[in-house]
Amino acid sequence: MKIRCAISPDADDRFMFRAIELGLIDTEGLEFAIVARDTEALNYTASDNADPRGPPALTAVSIAHYPAIAARYQLLNHGGSVGRGYGPVLVARPDRVDALRRSLHGARIAVPGVTTTACLTLRLLVGATPEHPVFTPITVPITPPSLTFDALNDPAAAIDAALIIHEGRLTYRDAGFDLVMDIGERWEARTALPLPLGGNVLLRELDPALRATIDRVVRASIEHALVRDREAAIAWLLERPGPLRTRAQVDTYLSLYANADTLDYGVDGREGIRRLLDDGAAAGWLAPCTVDVLC
Repeated sequence: MKIRCAISPDADDRFMFRAIELGLIDTEGLEFAIVARDTEALNYTASDNADPRGPPALTAVSIAHYPAIAARYQLLNHGGSVGRGYGPVLVARPDRVDALRRSLHGARIAVPGVTTTACLTLRLLVGATPEHPVFTPITVPITPPSLTFDALNDPAAAIDAALIIHEGRLTYRDAGFDLVMDIGERWEARTALPLPLGGNVLLRELDPALRATIDRVVRASIEHALVRDREAAIAWLLERPGPLRTRAQVDTYLSLYANADTLDYGVDGREGIRRLLDDGAAAGWLAPCTVDVLC
C-alpha cells in the first residue's frame, strides 16, 4: 500500500524520514511516497479539498495550524519540533534593530506564512489581535532561505524585519542581520513551557490498523536517525543542497529540532501545545481546539 506523505525540505524532516526514504528499516509492507513543501504550503495542503487523490495520509504541519485541520487529522506524539528556550528569530538590518526592539507597531515583517507557529507566537508576544494587529505580515517563502534575506535587503520591498525559521536561524548573522527577538526565549519566559513549532499529523479516516502501522514505522524511522545512525544521517544531509554546509552546523541544528522531544513531546511538550492553542484562541487568531495526541 502506498502512503502519501508531505514533509518540509528542511534538515530535521529529512533526517526523520531518511530511514524510510532509503529503505533502512522495515516499513511493514507500506510504500511511502514522500514530497517536500515549505511550511505554509504544507499547512494549506492539509486543508485542501481540491486534490482528487484526497489529502496526504501523513503530513508535517505547523502546530498553530492544527485547529484548522483537527477534524481531519490527529497529531502524532512523535515527529515534533520543539524549542526549549529558543525558537524562530526576528531579525533586521543593524540600523533598524534598536527601534524595533522598542516597538513593532506599524512594522512590515516578512513571515514564513500567516498560518505558521512563528507568526502566531510573535502576534501573541506583542499582544496583537485581529482587531489590533500591531504589525503587517508579508509572506515570503522560506525555500530557499535566501529569499527572506533578499527581501530584507531590497529597498523596494520595504521590509522592516523578518521572522526566520528552520536553518536560517543559524545563518542570519552571516547574512549581515542582527537579532531583534528570539521568539522561543520570550515564549518560555512568558509561559515556563517549551514552544511547540511543528508536528506530524495522520488522517483520522484511515483504518485503525493502518494508522497504527504508519505510526510505528515513522517512529522507527525517527529512532533510527536519532539513536542508531545519526552520524551517517548527518553525512547524508551534507550531500544534499541546503544552507547548512558544515557538520557542526547540521549537528547544532539537529540538536535544536530533532532530538528527544522529536521521539516524544513529553508532558510539558503536550502542555505547551495546549497553551499555545488556547492562547491563540483567546486572542482571536485560532478556533478553539481540544488536542488529542496519538501516543
